[in-house]
Amino acid sequence: MPLPILHRGHQEPSASLAAEYVAPATNVSRPPLAAGIAPFYTAANSKKATTKRNPEHAVFPYLLRNLTIERPNHVWCADISYIPMRQGFLYLFAVLDWATRRVLAWRLSNTLTTDFCIEAVEEAIATHGKPEIFNTDQGSQFTDGEFVKLIRDTHGIALSMDGKGCWRDNVFVERFWRSTKYEEVYLHAYESGSQARAGIGKYITFYNGARPHSALDGRTPDAAYFTTLAAARAVLLAETPLIGA
Repeated sequence: MPLPILHRGHQEPSASLAAEYVAPATNVSRPPLAAGIAPFYTAANSKKATTKRNPEHAVFPYLLRNLTIERPNHVWCADISYIPMRQGFLYLFAVLDWATRRVLAWRLSNTLTTDFCIEAVEEAIATHGKPEIFNTDQGSQFTDGEFVKLIRDTHGIALSMDGKGCWRDNVFVERFWRSTKYEEVYLHAYESGSQARAGIGKYITFYNGARPHSALDGRTPDAAYFTTLAAARAVLLAETPLIGA
């Protein structure tokens, strides 16, 4: 029988969530061991550095301060997080739409190189178009010349970077990491990369399509992203004069 997953910091009623991710209401406030759940992670493996700045790379200014972000594809954000397994670990890179919290693309890797980040960004742009601003932290993967070239030169996107040590500057990615780890990763001691990829992929599908967010008026990221985009396109078509009219 699969273990229930505890939601931490999530304000929506558990009855509205997919059954395999629902925590019984009587267990939500109880410690994991009292609820019959033994967490996989420990203090030793729950934290690993993923952001290391290269002093030789240029850092770009933070562009989101006092900026109102209310529509899809205005701002995307991205980050890398550590994924523990039973033996070893992996790194998870994800691209999110800031306004709707939707995960647009993601990749797993066993090394902190730039290539898997570039692959995910290219997939996100090929699938969803491009944002006006792309925000990251100051990690060396994001200040790397190939990554900067992809964002600024190839696609003409403004590159924004968090202040040093300011996790709040990329807060929605940080919240996604917390949800992913407490609701999926920490409760499954993955035996292999393929098992981790399958589990995380299933969770992200759930997160995008079935997990409501109070900040989105109870909508899921999928609903918020695609509904808002469709409405914007309808307005644009209505305002565009017909040729020959």
